[in-house]
Amino acid sequence: MKKTLFIAVLASILFIQCADQKDPFLIKNGQIGNLTSKAQINQVDSIFELDSIVPLRVGENALGIRGEVEVYEKGGKKLLLLSPENETDPESRISFIQVFDKRFKTEKGLSLNSSFADVKANYEIIAIQNAINVVVVFLKDTDVYITIDKKELPENIRYNYNAKVEATQIPGGAKFKYFMIGWDAEDDHDETTEE
Repeated sequence: MKKTLFIAVLASILFIQCADQKDPFLIKNGQIGNLTSKAQINQVDSIFELDSIVPLRVGENALGIRGEVEVYEKGGKKLLLLSPENETDPESRISFIQVFDKRFKTEKGLSLNSSFADVKANYEIIAIQNAINVVVVFLKDTDVYITIDKKELPENIRYNYNAKVEATQIPGGAKFKYFMIGWDAEDDHDETTEE
C-alpha cells in the first residue's frame, strides 16, 4: 500500500514538473522557446545559457553582446540568428529572428520543414511581396513570415519583378527558403502562460 501511494505521489510530482516546463522549440506570438519579444540582445547569453552564442560583429572595447548573434547547440547545430533593432545598443530589443533548426514550430505545426500547402491549410495570408529572388509571405495573427525561392514558382512570374504574386500561383509543394520571425518594438504581446 505504501509503495503504491509513493509511486502515485512521485508520478504526480513528475507530471506537474513536466507541465511547467516550456517547450524550447515552440513558436508563439511574442515568443520562441524561452526567448520573448521583450528580450534585449545583451540577455541572450543568459536565455540560451546551455547553448553557444556567437556574435557576428565584435567591436573594440565592447561591453556585453551587441549586434547580430547566432545561437548554436553545444553539439554545433545552428539554431537561430538574432538581430536587434539597433546594432550598436546592447540594450536593444531583438527584432528579427531567422530559424535554422527544423524542430522549431508554431502551435499550428508550421516549421522550416513545412511546405506552402501547410501555410494555406493553417493560416490566412495577408500579403505576398515580390522581391528579386524570393517572394515573402506574411501571415495573419502571427509573427512568422516565410520566404520562398522564385525557383519554386511558375516561370511566367519567376522573372517578372513587378508582377503581383497571388497565393494560387505558388505551388503547394513549394518549400521555404527562410523561416523568419519579426517583432515590432511597439508590439506589446501578452507574455502570460497558457494553461
